[in-house]
Amino acid sequence: MVVGAFTGIVVTLTLEGMGVGPASTWIALVAAILIGALFSLFHAVASITFRADQIVSGVALNFLAVGLTVFIVRLLYNKGQTDAIRNRIYRFDVPVLSDIPIIGPLFFANAYITSYIALALVFVVYYVVYYTPFGLRLRSVGEHPMAADTMGIHVNKMRYIAVMLSGAFAGLGGAIFAVTVAGNFSGTTIVGQGFMALAALIFGKWNPLGVMGAALFFGLAQALSITGQQIPGLANIPSVFLLIAPYVLTILALAGFVGRADAPKAIGKPYVKGSR
Repeated sequence: MVVGAFTGIVVTLTLEGMGVGPASTWIALVAAILIGALFSLFHAVASITFRADQIVSGVALNFLAVGLTVFIVRLLYNKGQTDAIRNRIYRFDVPVLSDIPIIGPLFFANAYITSYIALALVFVVYYVVYYTPFGLRLRSVGEHPMAADTMGIHVNKMRYIAVMLSGAFAGLGGAIFAVTVAGNFSGTTIVGQGFMALAALIFGKWNPLGVMGAALFFGLAQALSITGQQIPGLANIPSVFLLIAPYVLTILALAGFVGRADAPKAIGKPYVKGSR
């Protein structure tokens, strides 16, 4: 997400300087997807090819992403953060639907178009994972890689694809956050959202629809941390408690669900051909 946010802002600024205009933001999102996928190759090579511990590799790449992007920002802009982009993705009201009583203001008013794109992607991913041959192969290398290998599926190739897809989605998520909410990039633009996404994955039991529900739950908590002071009944709560609420809820959710979540049986286990 850090690399995606960095790419989204820097590419947008570069294209704005070339006079591209509003399209620069959307081009930057595509660039963030590609860079996110490429950056995830480091994790794939370390954990799949060299069979390194996935947690260690992931943590190391997180540190690398922050350090590398901040270093490049200082080289390009001579300061710790980028300039603000001019062509941000702004909120809008969905015609007709935003006028529906109660439901309209909640779901179709003052919203980002990227939010609807993200929701649509959830159902696309769900269909691909559970109703296509590619999805079956993808799940098989995470559940029973030896059986998948026996059936002629290239386990490591499928795992490489899975890691690169995860990097692409992470890059897209980071870029969307940067070009909608943040408007620029610094070392603190992404502050734990990626780890909250991992928590949503566990909370949602590795099911795209469940993960969407968990993400909406954490998103609500984060929204309350920002606007809670304006809500009757929450106005008297110290702001610091509202700010930490999303992270506390994340910990509580993990504490309650991590033991009951059915993770893929081969998760975190390198596959060695012929091993049992």
